[in-house]
Amino acid sequence: MARVSGIDLPRNKRGFIALTYIYGIGRTKALEILTKANVDPMKKVHEWNDDETSEIRNVITGEVKVEGALRSEVQLHIKRLMDIGSYRGIRHRKGLPCRGQRTKNNCRTKKGKRKTVANKKKATK
Repeated sequence: MARVSGIDLPRNKRGFIALTYIYGIGRTKALEILTKANVDPMKKVHEWNDDETSEIRNVITGEVKVEGALRSEVQLHIKRLMDIGSYRGIRHRKGLPCRGQRTKNNCRTKKGKRKTVANKKKATK
């Protein structure tokens, strides 16, 4: 099993698909990495030899920010938005979507489980 950036890549997938299992690498970036490392993107992971694996590892560590470093950078950006009190920061603080989605009916993932609000009771005569 190929281990790159602390992630075990699936053995039976093509190279450019397997690299997308690493946080911060999508299909386009995976293809760029494989061409820089001179590895065929259609080659499956179990077909890579040690030289190809080490070359891919070198390209990723040298040029791409992935996994822990990228996650911490994203969290710092969100914290900065919250500290300066921008609209997006306030939405992050309240746990609401901050990219313009409607919130009347949807966005249950971001808002969490429904909280029922009781109605006013009618006065009896």
